[in-house]
Amino acid sequence: MVCFFSATRLKNKIAVNMTILRSILCSLSLFCLFAIHCTGDEPVLKAGAAKRDITPQEPVPMWGYGDRHAELSRGTLDPLEAAAVVIQVGNSKLAIVGLDLGRSPSESSLQRVRDRIKSEAGIEQSFIAGSHTHHGPVLELIDEKGKGKRRFDAAIRYYQLMEDRIVEAIIEADKALAPVTLASGVSELDGFNRNRHTKLQPPPVDRTLSVLRFDNATTGAPVAVIVNFAGHPTSISAKTLEFSADYVGAMKRTVEKELGGIAVFMQGASGDLSINKGERGDHTEFGATLGREVVKLASSLAPAVPNKPSLVVKEERFLFESRTDLNNPLVRIAYSAAFFPELIANFVDEYADGIRPRLTVALLNGDVALVGVSGEFFCEHAMRLRARSRTNGGLFFFGYCNGYHQYFPTIEAAAEGGYGADNQVAPAEVGAGERLMNTALTWLFQMQGKLK
Repeated sequence: MVCFFSATRLKNKIAVNMTILRSILCSLSLFCLFAIHCTGDEPVLKAGAAKRDITPQEPVPMWGYGDRHAELSRGTLDPLEAAAVVIQVGNSKLAIVGLDLGRSPSESSLQRVRDRIKSEAGIEQSFIAGSHTHHGPVLELIDEKGKGKRRFDAAIRYYQLMEDRIVEAIIEADKALAPVTLASGVSELDGFNRNRHTKLQPPPVDRTLSVLRFDNATTGAPVAVIVNFAGHPTSISAKTLEFSADYVGAMKRTVEKELGGIAVFMQGASGDLSINKGERGDHTEFGATLGREVVKLASSLAPAVPNKPSLVVKEERFLFESRTDLNNPLVRIAYSAAFFPELIANFVDEYADGIRPRLTVALLNGDVALVGVSGEFFCEHAMRLRARSRTNGGLFFFGYCNGYHQYFPTIEAAAEGGYGADNQVAPAEVGAGERLMNTALTWLFQMQGKLK
Protein backbone atom coordinates (compact mmCIF):
# COMPACT_ATOMS: atom_id res chain seq x y z
CA MET A 1 0.00 0.00 0.00
CA VAL A 2 2.80 2.35 0.83
CA CYS A 3 4.36 1.84 -2.56
CA PHE A 4 1.02 2.37 -4.26
CA PHE A 5 0.36 5.72 -2.57
CA SER A 6 3.95 6.97 -3.21
CA ALA A 7 3.67 6.29 -6.94
CA THR A 8 0.33 8.05 -7.10
CA ARG A 9 1.68 11.13 -5.33
CA LEU A 10 4.66 11.17 -7.71
CA LYS A 11 2.39 11.09 -10.75
CA ASN A 12 0.27 13.91 -9.34
CA LYS A 13 3.34 16.00 -8.60
CA ILE A 14 4.68 15.47 -12.16
CA ALA A 15 1.30 16.47 -13.61
CA VAL A 16 1.25 19.67 -11.53
CA ASN A 17 4.83 20.51 -12.55
CA MET A 18 4.03 19.96 -16.25
CA THR A 19 1.09 22.31 -15.98
CA ILE A 20 3.31 24.96 -14.38
CA LEU A 21 5.98 24.41 -17.08
CA ARG A 22 3.45 24.81 -19.88
CA SER A 23 2.21 28.03 -18.26
CA ILE A 24 5.75 29.36 -18.00
CA LEU A 25 6.53 28.49 -21.65
CA CYS A 26 3.30 30.12 -22.77
CA SER A 27 4.17 33.29 -20.84
CA LEU A 28 7.66 33.31 -22.32
CA SER A 29 6.23 32.95 -25.84
CA LEU A 30 3.85 35.87 -25.28
CA PHE A 31 6.70 37.94 -23.86
CA CYS A 32 8.90 37.17 -26.87
CA LEU A 33 6.13 38.17 -29.30
CA PHE A 34 5.56 41.39 -27.37
CA ALA A 35 9.29 42.11 -27.33
CA ILE A 36 9.59 41.55 -31.08
CA HIS A 37 6.68 43.92 -31.69
CA CYS A 38 8.09 46.57 -29.37
CA THR A 39 11.59 46.43 -30.83
CA GLY A 40 10.31 47.31 -34.30
CA ASP A 41 10.36 43.95 -36.02
CA GLU A 42 7.47 45.16 -38.18
CA PRO A 43 8.49 47.47 -41.07
CA VAL A 44 8.39 51.21 -40.43
CA LEU A 45 7.96 53.93 -43.07
CA LYS A 46 10.88 56.36 -42.92
CA ALA A 47 11.76 59.37 -45.07
CA GLY A 48 14.37 62.08 -45.27
CA ALA A 49 14.86 65.04 -47.62
CA ALA A 50 17.62 67.39 -48.80
CA LYS A 51 18.52 69.63 -51.73
CA ARG A 52 21.54 71.09 -53.51
CA ASP A 53 22.27 73.91 -55.97
CA ILE A 54 23.11 72.46 -59.42
CA THR A 55 23.45 75.70 -61.39
CA PRO A 56 26.35 75.65 -63.90
CA GLN A 57 29.20 77.95 -62.90
CA GLU A 58 30.50 78.51 -66.45
CA PRO A 59 28.86 79.47 -69.77
CA VAL A 60 27.50 76.31 -71.47
CA PRO A 61 25.00 75.53 -74.25
CA MET A 62 21.37 75.69 -73.12
CA TRP A 63 18.77 72.93 -73.44
CA GLY A 64 15.30 73.15 -74.94
CA TYR A 65 15.07 75.62 -77.83
CA GLY A 66 16.63 74.48 -81.10
CA ASP A 67 16.97 77.98 -82.52
CA ARG A 68 19.57 78.80 -79.87
CA HIS A 69 21.84 76.22 -81.52
CA ALA A 70 25.13 76.16 -79.56
CA GLU A 71 24.87 79.67 -78.11
CA LEU A 72 26.25 79.80 -74.57
CA SER A 73 24.48 80.85 -71.38
CA ARG A 74 24.99 84.35 -69.96
CA GLY A 75 24.26 84.09 -66.28
CA THR A 76 21.44 83.07 -63.94
CA LEU A 77 17.93 84.38 -63.31
CA ASP A 78 17.31 82.00 -60.42
CA PRO A 79 19.21 78.92 -59.20
CA LEU A 80 18.68 75.37 -60.42
CA GLU A 81 18.23 72.76 -57.71
CA ALA A 82 18.25 69.03 -57.08
CA ALA A 83 15.65 68.17 -54.43
CA ALA A 84 15.63 64.61 -53.07
CA VAL A 85 13.43 62.47 -50.87
CA VAL A 86 14.61 59.04 -49.73
CA ILE A 87 11.95 56.56 -48.58
CA GLN A 88 12.72 53.42 -46.60
CA VAL A 89 10.48 50.50 -45.63
CA GLY A 90 12.34 47.62 -44.00
CA ASN A 91 15.48 47.05 -46.06
CA SER A 92 14.05 48.66 -49.22
CA LYS A 93 15.09 52.21 -50.11
CA LEU A 94 13.85 54.47 -52.90
CA ALA A 95 15.17 57.91 -53.93
CA ILE A 96 12.82 60.40 -55.62
CA VAL A 97 14.75 63.31 -57.10
CA GLY A 98 13.37 66.37 -58.87
CA LEU A 99 15.87 68.34 -60.97
CA ASP A 100 15.51 71.86 -62.36
CA LEU A 101 16.82 70.57 -65.69
CA GLY A 102 15.32 69.98 -69.11
CA ARG A 103 15.57 66.23 -68.75
CA SER A 104 17.08 63.65 -66.44
CA PRO A 105 20.85 63.11 -66.74
CA SER A 106 22.27 61.24 -69.74
CA GLU A 107 22.60 57.46 -69.56
CA SER A 108 26.24 57.58 -68.44
CA SER A 109 25.60 60.24 -65.79
CA LEU A 110 22.48 58.48 -64.54
CA GLN A 111 24.36 55.22 -64.15
CA ARG A 112 27.21 56.87 -62.25
CA VAL A 113 24.75 58.51 -59.85
CA ARG A 114 22.91 55.24 -59.30
CA ASP A 115 26.12 53.30 -58.74
CA ARG A 116 27.28 55.81 -56.14
CA ILE A 117 24.04 55.94 -54.12
CA LYS A 118 23.90 52.15 -54.11
CA SER A 119 27.50 51.91 -52.91
CA GLU A 120 27.31 54.74 -50.36
CA ALA A 121 23.76 54.33 -49.03
CA GLY A 122 22.38 51.01 -50.23
CA ILE A 123 19.78 52.76 -52.40
CA GLU A 124 19.05 50.44 -55.31
CA GLN A 125 15.95 52.12 -56.78
CA SER A 126 15.37 55.69 -57.89
CA PHE A 127 13.18 58.11 -59.81
CA ILE A 128 15.51 60.86 -61.08
CA ALA A 129 13.61 63.32 -63.27
CA GLY A 130 13.94 66.71 -64.91
CA SER A 131 11.29 69.41 -64.56
CA HIS A 132 11.74 70.11 -68.30
CA THR A 133 12.72 73.73 -67.86
CA HIS A 134 13.98 75.14 -71.15
CA HIS A 135 16.48 77.30 -69.30
CA GLY A 136 18.85 74.63 -68.08
CA PRO A 137 22.10 73.29 -69.58
CA VAL A 138 22.49 70.78 -72.42
CA LEU A 139 23.14 67.36 -70.87
CA GLU A 140 23.97 65.13 -73.84
CA LEU A 141 27.61 66.03 -74.62
CA ILE A 142 30.51 63.70 -73.79
CA ASP A 143 34.31 63.83 -73.64
CA GLU A 144 34.95 62.53 -77.16
CA LYS A 145 36.04 64.27 -80.35
CA GLY A 146 33.05 65.47 -82.37
CA LYS A 147 30.73 64.89 -79.40
CA GLY A 148 31.68 67.78 -77.17
CA LYS A 149 35.39 67.49 -76.38
CA ARG A 150 37.41 70.74 -76.70
CA ARG A 151 34.54 72.83 -78.03
CA PHE A 152 32.33 72.30 -74.96
CA ASP A 153 34.74 71.31 -72.19
CA ALA A 154 32.89 73.55 -69.70
CA ALA A 155 29.71 71.53 -70.24
CA ILE A 156 31.59 68.29 -69.67
CA ARG A 157 33.10 69.71 -66.46
CA TYR A 158 29.60 70.63 -65.33
CA TYR A 159 28.40 67.04 -65.48
CA GLN A 160 30.80 66.07 -62.70
CA LEU A 161 29.51 68.92 -60.54
CA MET A 162 25.89 67.97 -61.31
CA GLU A 163 26.45 64.31 -60.44
CA ASP A 164 28.25 65.20 -57.20
CA ARG A 165 25.47 67.55 -56.08
CA ILE A 166 22.71 65.06 -56.89
CA VAL A 167 24.51 62.34 -54.94
CA GLU A 168 25.13 64.75 -52.03
CA ALA A 169 21.42 65.59 -51.83
CA ILE A 170 20.43 61.92 -51.87
CA ILE A 171 23.04 60.91 -49.26
CA GLU A 172 22.02 63.76 -46.94
CA ALA A 173 18.36 62.75 -47.31
CA ASP A 174 19.32 59.17 -46.51
CA LYS A 175 21.18 60.25 -43.35
CA ALA A 176 18.07 62.18 -42.28
CA LEU A 177 15.81 59.11 -42.46
CA ALA A 178 13.28 59.04 -39.62
CA PRO A 179 9.81 57.57 -39.05
CA VAL A 180 7.18 59.64 -40.86
CA THR A 181 3.46 60.01 -41.31
CA LEU A 182 2.13 60.14 -44.85
CA ALA A 183 -0.83 61.54 -46.75
CA SER A 184 -1.63 61.83 -50.46
CA GLY A 185 -4.26 63.93 -52.16
CA VAL A 186 -5.40 65.37 -55.48
CA SER A 187 -7.26 68.43 -56.70
CA GLU A 188 -8.36 69.58 -60.14
CA LEU A 189 -6.95 72.94 -61.26
CA ASP A 190 -9.06 74.67 -63.88
CA GLY A 191 -7.26 76.98 -66.30
CA PHE A 192 -3.70 76.31 -65.15
CA ASN A 193 -2.68 74.34 -68.27
CA ARG A 194 -3.86 73.75 -71.83
CA ASN A 195 -3.37 71.32 -74.72
CA ARG A 196 -0.92 72.83 -77.18
CA HIS A 197 -1.10 70.06 -79.77
CA THR A 198 -4.50 68.88 -80.90
CA LYS A 199 -7.05 70.75 -82.99
CA LEU A 200 -9.75 68.31 -81.95
CA GLN A 201 -12.45 69.47 -79.55
CA PRO A 202 -12.66 69.16 -76.65
CA PRO A 203 -8.88 68.82 -76.25
CA PRO A 204 -7.61 66.45 -73.55
CA VAL A 205 -6.07 68.24 -70.56
CA ASP A 206 -4.78 66.64 -67.38
CA ARG A 207 -5.75 69.14 -64.68
CA THR A 208 -4.67 66.91 -61.81
CA LEU A 209 -2.46 68.33 -59.07
CA SER A 210 -1.18 65.46 -56.91
CA VAL A 211 0.60 65.86 -53.57
CA LEU A 212 2.46 63.36 -51.39
CA ARG A 213 3.15 64.80 -47.93
CA PHE A 214 5.65 63.43 -45.38
CA ASP A 215 5.75 64.71 -41.78
CA ASN A 216 8.03 63.64 -38.95
CA ALA A 217 6.12 61.03 -36.92
CA THR A 218 7.50 62.30 -33.59
CA THR A 219 7.47 66.09 -33.92
CA GLY A 220 4.91 66.57 -36.69
CA ALA A 221 7.34 68.85 -38.53
CA PRO A 222 7.05 68.82 -42.36
CA VAL A 223 9.75 66.74 -44.02
CA ALA A 224 8.88 66.93 -47.72
CA VAL A 225 6.07 67.50 -50.19
CA ILE A 226 6.24 65.79 -53.57
CA VAL A 227 4.32 67.83 -56.15
CA ASN A 228 3.13 66.25 -59.41
CA PHE A 229 1.64 68.49 -62.11
CA ALA A 230 1.78 68.57 -65.93
CA GLY A 231 2.74 71.69 -67.87
CA HIS A 232 5.72 72.70 -70.01
CA PRO A 233 8.05 75.16 -68.19
CA THR A 234 8.44 77.35 -71.30
CA SER A 235 7.17 80.67 -70.00
CA ILE A 236 10.48 82.52 -70.45
CA SER A 237 11.61 83.72 -73.86
CA ALA A 238 14.09 81.58 -75.79
CA LYS A 239 16.13 84.77 -76.26
CA THR A 240 16.82 84.87 -72.53
CA LEU A 241 20.12 83.01 -72.13
CA GLU A 242 20.07 82.84 -68.35
CA PHE A 243 19.45 79.78 -66.22
CA SER A 244 16.07 79.50 -64.55
CA ALA A 245 13.83 76.84 -63.01
CA ASP A 246 10.90 78.71 -64.64
CA TYR A 247 7.59 78.57 -62.76
CA VAL A 248 8.73 75.46 -60.86
CA GLY A 249 11.29 77.43 -58.84
CA ALA A 250 8.73 79.99 -57.67
CA MET A 251 6.28 77.21 -56.82
CA LYS A 252 8.82 75.38 -54.66
CA ARG A 253 9.88 78.55 -52.85
CA THR A 254 6.24 79.34 -52.02
CA VAL A 255 5.57 75.84 -50.68
CA GLU A 256 8.73 75.76 -48.55
CA LYS A 257 8.03 79.22 -47.11
CA GLU A 258 4.36 78.64 -46.28
CA LEU A 259 4.36 74.95 -45.40
CA GLY A 260 7.93 74.07 -44.45
CA GLY A 261 10.01 71.05 -45.39
CA ILE A 262 11.47 70.51 -48.86
CA ALA A 263 9.37 70.74 -52.01
CA VAL A 264 10.16 68.23 -54.75
CA PHE A 265 8.59 68.85 -58.16
CA MET A 266 8.04 65.91 -60.49
CA GLN A 267 6.79 66.84 -63.96
CA GLY A 268 3.82 64.87 -65.28
CA ALA A 269 2.80 63.75 -68.78
CA SER A 270 3.20 67.20 -70.31
CA GLY A 271 4.23 66.27 -73.85
CA ASP A 272 1.18 68.06 -75.27
CA LEU A 273 0.48 70.47 -72.38
CA SER A 274 1.62 74.04 -71.81
CA ILE A 275 0.93 76.13 -68.74
CA ASN A 276 -1.77 78.76 -69.06
CA LYS A 277 -0.54 81.90 -67.31
CA GLY A 278 -3.65 83.91 -68.14
CA GLU A 279 -3.80 86.86 -65.76
CA ARG A 280 -1.26 85.33 -63.38
CA GLY A 281 1.61 87.43 -64.71
CA ASP A 282 5.07 86.08 -65.45
CA HIS A 283 6.57 82.72 -64.54
CA THR A 284 7.27 83.89 -60.98
CA GLU A 285 3.67 84.92 -60.29
CA PHE A 286 2.28 81.80 -61.95
CA GLY A 287 4.58 79.60 -59.89
CA ALA A 288 3.62 81.35 -56.67
CA THR A 289 -0.08 80.91 -57.49
CA LEU A 290 0.46 77.21 -58.20
CA GLY A 291 2.46 76.97 -54.97
CA ARG A 292 -0.48 78.33 -52.98
CA GLU A 293 -2.70 75.65 -54.52
CA VAL A 294 -0.17 73.05 -53.38
CA VAL A 295 -0.16 74.49 -49.85
CA LYS A 296 -3.96 74.52 -49.74
CA LEU A 297 -4.15 70.88 -50.84
CA ALA A 298 -1.33 69.69 -48.58
CA SER A 299 -2.79 71.55 -45.58
CA SER A 300 -6.14 69.81 -46.08
CA LEU A 301 -4.55 66.38 -45.66
CA ALA A 302 -4.17 64.41 -42.42
CA PRO A 303 -0.86 62.52 -42.48
CA ALA A 304 -0.94 59.23 -40.57
CA VAL A 305 1.27 56.23 -39.87
CA PRO A 306 0.38 53.61 -42.51
CA ASN A 307 -1.18 50.40 -41.19
CA LYS A 308 1.00 48.13 -43.29
CA PRO A 309 4.05 49.95 -44.66
CA SER A 310 5.42 48.36 -47.83
CA LEU A 311 7.52 49.32 -50.82
CA VAL A 312 7.77 47.36 -54.08
CA VAL A 313 9.70 48.66 -57.12
CA LYS A 314 10.23 47.26 -60.59
CA GLU A 315 12.14 48.67 -63.55
CA GLU A 316 12.90 47.53 -67.10
CA ARG A 317 14.14 48.96 -70.37
CA PHE A 318 12.21 48.29 -73.56
CA LEU A 319 13.15 48.27 -77.23
CA PHE A 320 11.12 49.92 -79.99
CA GLU A 321 11.90 50.46 -83.63
CA SER A 322 12.78 54.00 -84.64
CA ARG A 323 10.64 55.99 -87.06
CA THR A 324 13.64 58.22 -87.78
CA ASP A 325 16.78 56.99 -89.55
CA LEU A 326 19.59 58.98 -87.96
CA ASN A 327 22.10 56.95 -89.96
CA ASN A 328 20.85 58.65 -93.11
CA PRO A 329 23.41 61.42 -93.87
CA LEU A 330 20.71 63.80 -95.12
CA VAL A 331 18.68 63.33 -91.95
CA ARG A 332 21.74 63.95 -89.79
CA ILE A 333 22.59 67.12 -91.74
CA ALA A 334 19.04 68.41 -91.24
CA TYR A 335 19.11 67.74 -87.49
CA SER A 336 22.60 69.21 -87.14
CA ALA A 337 21.41 72.41 -88.81
CA ALA A 338 18.35 72.57 -86.57
CA PHE A 339 20.41 72.07 -83.38
CA PHE A 340 24.21 71.59 -83.62
CA PRO A 341 26.40 68.68 -84.81
CA GLU A 342 27.87 67.52 -81.48
CA LEU A 343 24.42 67.16 -79.97
CA ILE A 344 23.15 65.03 -82.85
CA ALA A 345 26.25 62.80 -82.77
CA ASN A 346 25.31 61.79 -79.23
CA PHE A 347 21.67 61.19 -80.18
CA VAL A 348 22.87 58.86 -82.94
CA ASP A 349 24.75 56.81 -80.34
CA GLU A 350 21.75 56.73 -78.01
CA TYR A 351 19.38 55.47 -80.71
CA ALA A 352 21.80 53.23 -82.61
CA ASP A 353 19.94 50.06 -81.63
CA GLY A 354 16.45 51.54 -81.58
CA ILE A 355 14.56 53.51 -78.95
CA ARG A 356 15.12 52.06 -75.47
CA PRO A 357 12.90 53.85 -72.93
CA ARG A 358 12.96 52.98 -69.25
CA LEU A 359 9.82 52.24 -67.22
CA THR A 360 9.98 52.41 -63.41
CA VAL A 361 6.98 51.51 -61.24
CA ALA A 362 6.70 51.61 -57.45
CA LEU A 363 3.83 50.78 -55.11
CA LEU A 364 4.01 52.40 -51.66
CA ASN A 365 1.94 50.93 -48.81
CA GLY A 366 -0.14 48.96 -51.31
CA ASP A 367 -2.13 51.97 -52.51
CA VAL A 368 0.13 54.82 -53.72
CA ALA A 369 1.39 54.22 -57.27
CA LEU A 370 4.47 55.92 -58.73
CA VAL A 371 5.12 55.53 -62.47
CA GLY A 372 8.23 56.99 -64.12
CA VAL A 373 8.94 57.06 -67.87
CA SER A 374 11.95 58.35 -69.81
CA GLY A 375 10.27 60.71 -72.22
CA GLU A 376 7.64 63.33 -72.98
CA PHE A 377 4.37 61.42 -72.74
CA PHE A 378 1.11 62.95 -73.95
CA CYS A 379 -1.35 63.66 -71.16
CA GLU A 380 -3.93 61.00 -72.07
CA HIS A 381 -1.38 58.30 -71.25
CA ALA A 382 -1.36 59.44 -67.61
CA MET A 383 -5.09 60.16 -67.47
CA ARG A 384 -6.05 56.72 -68.76
CA LEU A 385 -3.53 54.90 -66.57
CA ARG A 386 -4.75 56.78 -63.49
CA ALA A 387 -8.36 55.81 -64.21
CA ARG A 388 -7.53 52.18 -64.95
CA SER A 389 -5.23 51.59 -61.97
CA ARG A 390 -7.92 52.33 -59.34
CA THR A 391 -5.31 52.96 -56.63
CA ASN A 392 -6.78 54.37 -53.41
CA GLY A 393 -3.78 56.57 -52.69
CA GLY A 394 -3.56 57.97 -56.20
CA LEU A 395 -1.20 57.52 -59.13
CA PHE A 396 1.78 59.86 -59.55
CA PHE A 397 3.05 60.01 -63.14
CA PHE A 398 6.66 61.17 -63.57
CA GLY A 399 7.75 62.17 -67.07
CA TYR A 400 11.35 62.95 -68.15
CA CYS A 401 12.41 60.33 -65.62
CA ASN A 402 15.46 58.02 -65.57
CA GLY A 403 16.49 58.90 -69.12
CA TYR A 404 15.10 60.82 -72.07
CA HIS A 405 13.72 59.36 -75.30
CA GLN A 406 11.78 62.31 -76.68
CA TYR A 407 8.01 62.37 -77.31
CA PHE A 408 5.52 59.54 -76.85
CA PRO A 409 2.21 60.61 -78.41
CA THR A 410 -0.95 58.53 -78.16
CA ILE A 411 -1.93 56.58 -81.27
CA GLU A 412 -4.69 59.11 -81.95
CA ALA A 413 -2.22 62.00 -81.67
CA ALA A 414 0.25 60.27 -84.01
CA ALA A 415 -2.56 59.87 -86.54
CA GLU A 416 -3.41 63.57 -86.22
CA GLY A 417 0.24 64.57 -86.60
CA GLY A 418 1.87 67.84 -85.66
CA TYR A 419 4.77 68.82 -83.40
CA GLY A 420 5.32 66.25 -80.70
CA ALA A 421 3.49 63.57 -82.66
CA ASP A 422 5.51 63.41 -85.88
CA ASN A 423 8.55 61.16 -86.21
CA GLN A 424 11.05 64.06 -86.19
CA VAL A 425 10.69 64.42 -82.41
CA ALA A 426 8.73 61.24 -81.60
CA PRO A 427 11.04 58.54 -82.99
CA ALA A 428 9.59 55.53 -81.11
CA GLU A 429 7.22 53.39 -83.14
CA VAL A 430 3.52 54.27 -83.00
CA GLY A 431 1.84 52.62 -80.01
CA ALA A 432 4.99 52.50 -77.87
CA GLY A 433 3.40 54.69 -75.21
CA GLU A 434 0.33 52.48 -74.95
CA ARG A 435 2.46 49.36 -74.61
CA LEU A 436 4.43 50.94 -71.76
CA MET A 437 1.24 52.03 -70.00
CA ASN A 438 -0.25 48.53 -70.30
CA THR A 439 2.94 47.13 -68.78
CA ALA A 440 2.81 49.65 -65.92
CA LEU A 441 -0.81 48.69 -65.22
CA THR A 442 0.01 44.98 -65.24
CA TRP A 443 2.90 45.49 -62.82
CA LEU A 444 0.73 47.49 -60.44
CA PHE A 445 -1.94 44.77 -60.34
CA GLN A 446 0.78 42.16 -59.82
CA MET A 447 2.24 44.20 -56.95
CA GLN A 448 -1.22 44.33 -55.37
CA GLY A 449 -1.61 40.57 -55.74
CA LYS A 450 -4.49 40.94 -58.19
CA LEU A 451 -2.58 39.32 -61.06
CA LYS A 452 -0.05 36.50 -61.05
